[in-house]
Amino acid sequence: MSENAADPSAWLTIPELAEALHETPGRVRRLLDEHYLIGSRRHGSFAVPAVFVVEGRPLPSLRGTIMALQDASFSDDEIIDWLLAEEETLGRSPIAALLAGHKSEVRRVARTLA
Repeated sequence: MSENAADPSAWLTIPELAEALHETPGRVRRLLDEHYLIGSRRHGSFAVPAVFVVEGRPLPSLRGTIMALQDASFSDDEIIDWLLAEEETLGRSPIAALLAGHKSEVRRVARTLA
């Protein structure tokens, strides 16, 4: 589990993400474009919740979950909010469930949101 899981309020800018992922800023933008990560400008500069990065890589189960929520017409901010907020049907936040390896359960709930 990521050390960032304890602090879902921590966010990483593109340069910080590049450092955390050992990638170039251009490669980080491609990961964002391809939905491996998702971010927002809600705090000024564009940033991604740090909890979405585990052991120097994007959380593998995040991409399919992002795409399922986009299919349900969620905006990027709505996706981030849903992932970080407590979800009653899961008994925890969706990101906590993903970090614990419960990808199918999270996506099942995400599909019901359409």
